[in-house]
Amino acid sequence: MKVNGIPTRTIRPLADALAVEIIDQTALPHDYRWLRLASLRDAAHAICSMQVRGAPLIGVSAAYGVALAMVQGDDDATLLAACETLAATRPTAVNLRWALTRMRKRLLPLARSARVDAAWQEAASIADEDVEQCRQIGCHGLRLLRSATSTRRPLQIMTHCNAGWLATVDHGTALAPVYAAFDEGIDVHVWVSETRPRNQGLLTAWELAQHGVPHTLIADNAAGLLLRRGDIDAVIVGADRIAANGDVANKIGTYLKALAARASGVPFYVAAPRSTIDFACPSGETIPIEERAADELRVVHGRDRAGQRGQLRQLAADEAVVNPAFDVTPASLVSTLISERGCCPASDQGLRRLYGEELHA
Repeated sequence: MKVNGIPTRTIRPLADALAVEIIDQTALPHDYRWLRLASLRDAAHAICSMQVRGAPLIGVSAAYGVALAMVQGDDDATLLAACETLAATRPTAVNLRWALTRMRKRLLPLARSARVDAAWQEAASIADEDVEQCRQIGCHGLRLLRSATSTRRPLQIMTHCNAGWLATVDHGTALAPVYAAFDEGIDVHVWVSETRPRNQGLLTAWELAQHGVPHTLIADNAAGLLLRRGDIDAVIVGADRIAANGDVANKIGTYLKALAARASGVPFYVAAPRSTIDFACPSGETIPIEERAADELRVVHGRDRAGQRGQLRQLAADEAVVNPAFDVTPASLVSTLISERGCCPASDQGLRRLYGEELHA
């Protein structure tokens, strides 16, 4: 996708520097800046602090974190410790564990002398595959949007959180079909939920603006009204983990939109690549839900009248707060799952129809 008119990926290795650069998403939308990650500690902090976020990008960042660890030490103990450290950063997004398992399987059989180069190559492959998978998600999702274009102009899409290219290496998941439609010339408009308390909807608005896609930011609680009065043609969200039965874990508030969409007769689509599907997880009931720091609710970040970045405390430090980062949407509320292999019902049968190899895994 584009930033200031320049095609850009969210993460990029630095040539001959044995380091990577990431877009610092905690600085957006006010500041666009790149951060250099040069160690395992840097990578783990970037994931934990949400300088990188979005399930696919977390997985890619973890893969590069293993590569950075191998630069410091190429023995088995270092490799396994690195995977353990990175796995502990975010518990819900299964892409993280998927990428670490892949890195571990690739590197453990190799001689120590071959591990550094192999780690960088494997991380780069995971990144490139993510780009292609997201592009394919866009193509398959575009077919769904084309079928809806006859209802009104512009086509009205609602999304939640940020599942655009900032949440991946490029293209995005939920927004990939939107970008594909826009680039094809389809008249489309996106309703963007702010998604408190982390306000990832502001990231969605920022990247849509960079690409020129018409959009409107709304308060999370306005979604039900817009859906009920018929202002929305479809809801598209991403996922942090999809269970084998089609249940979907995604950013907190997703479940409420799915309920409102069902009550309003609006299709509710979930877009995600293979790395987000956890065939070892039988249902959403077994997905761990990350509980984040209470100060994410107590403290608001932004800019003051002078344009300086700062924070404002809106609740007392001892105010009781519960801050779950995700919720689970039952498969019964999901109209269609969109993956790089195509579209399917949100069910065990639907998923295994696309990923038949899992029957023998």
